Amino acid sequence: MFPLASPSPSPTPPPGIPDGSAMLSHLATTCENDQGFVCPLLNGLFPGSLDAWVPLIAGLTDLIVILALAFLLRGIGHRLISRIVNRAAETTLPLRKRRLEGVDLLLTERRKQRAETMGSVLKHVASIIVLGTAALTVLDRLGIPITPLLTSVGILGVAIGFGAQELVKDFIAGMFMLLEDQYGVGDVIDAGAAVGTVEAVTLRVTRLRDADGRVWYVRNGTITRIGNESQGWSRASIDVPVDYDADVPAVRELLKKVADELWEDPDYHGKVIVEEPQVFGLEQISDTAIIFRVAVKTIPAGQAEVARELRLRLKSALDRESIHIAASG
Repeated sequence: MFPLASPSPSPTPPPGIPDGSAMLSHLATTCENDQGFVCPLLNGLFPGSLDAWVPLIAGLTDLIVILALAFLLRGIGHRLISRIVNRAAETTLPLRKRRLEGVDLLLTERRKQRAETMGSVLKHVASIIVLGTAALTVLDRLGIPITPLLTSVGILGVAIGFGAQELVKDFIAGMFMLLEDQYGVGDVIDAGAAVGTVEAVTLRVTRLRDADGRVWYVRNGTITRIGNESQGWSRASIDVPVDYDADVPAVRELLKKVADELWEDPDYHGKVIVEEPQVFGLEQISDTAIIFRVAVKTIPAGQAEVARELRLRLKSALDRESIHIAASG
């Protein structure tokens, strides 16, 4: 006869991790030692008269209370972060409106994007802290040693930190960029390696499109300085070279008249041009020409449109007065 097969042994948990019955036993023991929230209450109401299952139920109730409190704190933290971030974003526009004399900058979408990005990052951080602490507390109550786990996580964090230094640097730079509102989608910026219009902004990279249509991806951690041509206001500066023997007061008066006409044009006044244009007079003098400079303060990124229109009007006015434009240089 064939020998009977011996029953296969039940799987054992890894070393250091107790099985299910050991976890429940440890949970009941910690309850008897007045640990947790519910156990001290039951021990105080029924001293020395608890059945074997009562500490176990009380311990399980403690775990439920811990998890419920964790999710409650997480929800409160998320709501508080949303309120703070949105309020900080909404206080930006009135300051700029006062500085630009009531000009509507159409920054609603930009403020919304910045608030959503910062709120998302802070919510993720709050969730990791609250839920991670709750998970460690539950493991400790179940008798699972968390010291090796914390040691392993610490070593892993150090290893990841060394291996992902550039990634961490990019994320930190992106965080400060969003907090300080250095630039946003639609801004024309000079990022050193590339100059163009911002098409997308993330915590890691900024996507630009230059004048030739080329798309640039610039890591936030590599940007050491930013020149923003679209923040607050812009200025259109035009140099007008005329013949050396031209009548300086007459030319200056003519340039002032043309600039004032543009300022009074309803298509530009208060919509594109935000301050009265200035004629600075003689900017340069050479043996062949004298150069006048006209400066116009515009809304962000509006300097190119104003400069083109002003050049056209100046050329027409100079031609009518038979004032020749000289070669500068």
